Amino acid sequence: MAKGKVDFFNDTGGYGFIDTDEEDEDVFFHMEDVGGPDLEEGQEVEFDIEQADKGPRAKNLERL
Repeated sequence: MAKGKVDFFNDTGGYGFIDTDEEDEDVFFHMEDVGGPDLEEGQEVEFDIEQADKGPRAKNLERL
């Protein structure tokens, strides 16, 4: 699993991006992949990366 920090989170849209050393670009996530309360910018997370049509996407995201 990759590790990173939430770089941006849009609570209205329920999505955000994670900064990680595993990818050159930020990794997209949607709250449907997280569950529980909203994430905050700077929150450390662990996740799997899958390659989606628009770039890397986080799956199985867990708070650390």
